[in-house]
Amino acid sequence: MKFVQIIEYKTTRPDEVQKLNDEWLAKTEGKRSAGHSTATKDRDNPDTYLEIVEFPSYEEAMRNNDLPETQEFAQKMMAVCDGAAIFRNLDVVSEDEG
Repeated sequence: MKFVQIIEYKTTRPDEVQKLNDEWLAKTEGKRSAGHSTATKDRDNPDTYLEIVEFPSYEEAMRNNDLPETQEFAQKMMAVCDGAAIFRNLDVVSEDEG
């Protein structure tokens, strides 16, 4: 079953978060199980961002989470964020094309 993780975080340093993400992508090329991802900014809540990441399954998401590069990325990201991130772990029950 496909799995989606939504990560909500606050930061006044979004460019640094993007740089960290780019570094993580380079370091995990060929290793990561994360598929499509979308970075968003909340229009109604200043300095609030949400990352929406798709995985083939929950198990693959957990494998991706356990990568040393992912753990390093998470620590560095939290250093540039204002408070802890909120994670929403979602099993995909249906999908529709436009």
